Amino acid sequence: MTADTMSLSLFCIVLFAALLHASWNAIVKRGTDTLLTTILVTGSAAVIAAIGLPFLPAPAAQSWPWLAASTLLQVGYYVLVARTYQLTDMSASYPLMRGCAPILVALVSTLFLGERLAWIAWAGIALICLGILCMTRGLPRQHAWLPLLNAGVIATYTLVDAWGARHSGAAVSYTLWLFLLSGLPLPLWALCTRASALRDYARRNWGYGIVGGFGTLISYGLALWAMTVAPVAMISALRETSILFGILISAWILHERVTRQRWIAAGLIVLGAVVLRMA
Repeated sequence: MTADTMSLSLFCIVLFAALLHASWNAIVKRGTDTLLTTILVTGSAAVIAAIGLPFLPAPAAQSWPWLAASTLLQVGYYVLVARTYQLTDMSASYPLMRGCAPILVALVSTLFLGERLAWIAWAGIALICLGILCMTRGLPRQHAWLPLLNAGVIATYTLVDAWGARHSGAAVSYTLWLFLLSGLPLPLWALCTRASALRDYARRNWGYGIVGGFGTLISYGLALWAMTVAPVAMISALRETSILFGILISAWILHERVTRQRWIAAGLIVLGAVVLRMA
């Protein structure tokens, strides 16, 4: 890891990606039908990707198997997100599903990808994960398995995409192909099974789809690019400061009750981000 691996500009870029990620999740939560809102977001992202791809070089051939694997994982992730927000508050489930992933990514990237982190980087990652997990009180135990399952999916596709983007030679093209391929299955399924409901919902909520589509595409694109120039574990953990933005959105926009414990946990996340910046 070079001295400028976590430069101020890179740090700010990943924080911006985190803000965008929390924002598109809030869009899904705010929609009256979380599954159809997710479909609008993923479908919009696929259309945006299709428009941009003709102007970019194709990813290298060795990245395509990773792209195929990530496509399947991403579709599963979108379905789980929609189902999770049907049953739980965003302020309870979002931290759990995002909070377990960074430590899994850090362990696997150290053991199998050969990345070595300084102790201060591990301390920052641990503080972020601790803060995130401290927010999970209030989530009904019978529903906890959904965000935990999604945490495993998140950790897996993060590692798959980090490896794929590094081998693609073109992280932007890799990202757009990913959103095109992963964004099509759910809209196609909805057109075959719920066409009338999808048309009516899209007519009333098309703005959610466009804003969310740009948000998810730019957020993940920036994170993937960052993973090609910095350790995956550090970027993954810093990106999950989206939890902090998610809590603010939950309180101020979704009007969910946020307990004192969650505000204290948010402070731990901020402290972890500061420590990670020093790494």
